[in-house]
Amino acid sequence: MMHLAIIGIGSGAAAALLFASVTSGTLLSIPLFYLAPLPIMIAGLGWGHWAALTAVLTGAVTLGIVFGAVFLLAFLASAGVPAWWLAYLAMLARPATAPMGNGTGATALEWYPPGRLVVWAALLAALVVLIAIPNFGTDAESFRAGLRVALSTILRAESGIPAGAPLSLPGVSNADRLIEFLVGAIPLAASALATITNLLNLWLAGQIVKFSGRLSRPWPQLSDMNFPPLLTVVLALAIALSFVDGLLGIVAGILSASLLLAYGVLGFAVLHAITQGLSMRGFVLGLAYTAVIVLGWPLLALCILSLIDTAIGLRRRVARKRGPPALS
Repeated sequence: MMHLAIIGIGSGAAAALLFASVTSGTLLSIPLFYLAPLPIMIAGLGWGHWAALTAVLTGAVTLGIVFGAVFLLAFLASAGVPAWWLAYLAMLARPATAPMGNGTGATALEWYPPGRLVVWAALLAALVVLIAIPNFGTDAESFRAGLRVALSTILRAESGIPAGAPLSLPGVSNADRLIEFLVGAIPLAASALATITNLLNLWLAGQIVKFSGRLSRPWPQLSDMNFPPLLTVVLALAIALSFVDGLLGIVAGILSASLLLAYGVLGFAVLHAITQGLSMRGFVLGLAYTAVIVLGWPLLALCILSLIDTAIGLRRRVARKRGPPALS
C-alpha cells in the first residue's frame, strides 16, 4: 500500500507542475499544460485507480496551497477527475461469457470496450467546457458578452492597445467581426480540443505503461471499435438543438463538437478495418491522417464514414466480401 501512495504522490506532483506551467506564459507551457492528466493516467493504468486518485488529491491540494482555490477547482475539473475516471474505466474487466479453452481452468476477461472509452472522453470534455460557462454568464447573452469582453481584453493586451482605445489588429480589417466569430467558435473548439487532449493522454499513458510491462490488459484492436447505437440518436438530437437560440443551443453545440470528434476517431477505426489487405493501405491511411492534421475539415468525412458503418455495418460487409484470411 505504501508504494501505491508514493506512486500517487509523485504522479500528482508531476501533474500539478505541468498544470501550473501555464502561469509562466511561455509558448512551451501550452503543451505542458495539456499533458497534466498524463501522470495521473499512467498511475491509474500501471498501479490502479487508488494510485490515480491519490495523484488527483495530491495535485489538487498542491495547486490549492500554492495558487489558491481557483487553480484547485480548475485542476480537478479539467485534468484530475477526468484522468482518474478514464484510467479507472480502462482497467475495468469482468469474466467473459465463455471460459478459456486451454485446459488450465482460467477464465477469460472481458475488458472495458475502447469505443466506450472514446465516448467517455468526449462527454467529459464537453462537461469541462460546460462547467466553465458560468464564469462568463448564466444565460446566452451574458455568456457571449462575458466571452466578448475576455477576448477583447486578451487581444488588447497582446497588441498593446490601451483600454478604451478602438481595437485594431494588424492584418484584420474588422476586429469586432473577428471577435464575434471567435465568440461563436471558441466553445466548440474548446470542446473538441478537450476531447483530443483526453484521448491523446490516454493513448500516451497506455503506450508508456505497456512499454514498461505493467499494462495488465491486452492492447485493444482499435479497428474493431464500436459505439453504443443510441449515441447516434444523441448526436443527431444535439446537432438539431445546436441551431436553437439561447443557452440550450450553446450547450448542444458544445456536445455536438465533442461527439463529432469522437465519431471522427471511429471513422479512423473504420478506415483501418476496410483498408486491410489493400496494397495502397499505407498511402491511404497516411493521406487521411495528414489531411486531418493539416486541414481539419476532412474529419467530417470520417464522421460520415463512421455513421455509414453504424447504419449499414460497412466493416462487416467488407470483411464478408474479403473472405477469411488465407492459411499459410
